[in-house]
Amino acid sequence: MTSYVAHSNGRSATAQDLTPLAFAGYAHFTAMQVRDGRIRGLDLHLERLRNASARMFGRALPDEQIRAYLRTALADGPADLSLTVTVYSPAGEFTVAGTDIEPEVLIRTGPASSGPDGPLALAAIEHERVLPTVKHVGEVAKTYYLREAVEKGFDDAAFLDRHGRFSEASIWNLAFWDGTAVVWPMADMLHGTTMGIVRRQLERLGVAQRDQEIRLSDLSALSGAVVMNSWTPGITVHRIDSVSFSETAEFVELLHRAYDAEPLLVP
Repeated sequence: MTSYVAHSNGRSATAQDLTPLAFAGYAHFTAMQVRDGRIRGLDLHLERLRNASARMFGRALPDEQIRAYLRTALADGPADLSLTVTVYSPAGEFTVAGTDIEPEVLIRTGPASSGPDGPLALAAIEHERVLPTVKHVGEVAKTYYLREAVEKGFDDAAFLDRHGRFSEASIWNLAFWDGTAVVWPMADMLHGTTMGIVRRQLERLGVAQRDQEIRLSDLSALSGAVVMNSWTPGITVHRIDSVSFSETAEFVELLHRAYDAEPLLVP
């Protein structure tokens, strides 16, 4: 049986703490993998929480308060684990809460993960997330379109916006390879923390990368594709719709090398 531990505002969560969240969908979160009690891209996670809280609640908790909650949660768990920080308003949803109400924090820890092995086949599906730059909860579409893709014989879904541009996948960022450079899709999307880690480390390694609008008709000119999220910097995508990719192994190795170059930090 998979075991999880939850903390609310720096202490063990009770059923009373968790009940409001069980019926609420107005919250945001960040997810990370902890190794040896340390975190990659801690600055990116803190920035994500800070910006999303300001956007959704009109105020954000100090970074040091979040870090203190992280330290408490990590002290109660193994050295390697998965961790999710969810920030929400105690006023709940369907209310117009003012900035005088301080957001609260729920941290859940569970078994470490490195994601599925792949390779994956993705179905291209038209969908645009609400508040695409915020990692918020309650996104029924992600699971709905994942199931729709599997019913069609694929492993997951890749999203196209109303202009036909690829943005992201269900719980993943997308990245492509043209044989010499990493190509990041241009559209409204959530820029993941792993994506941010990889981009800055690729820059330090001197690897060429660019942002580009990518449509279905552009896929045949690309030689590799991956998905990435907090689990992993790269899982091979061997096909999107009917277009196959042939040179992904080198690409995946490059992304993992960039990710591994990012230091692990204690909160």
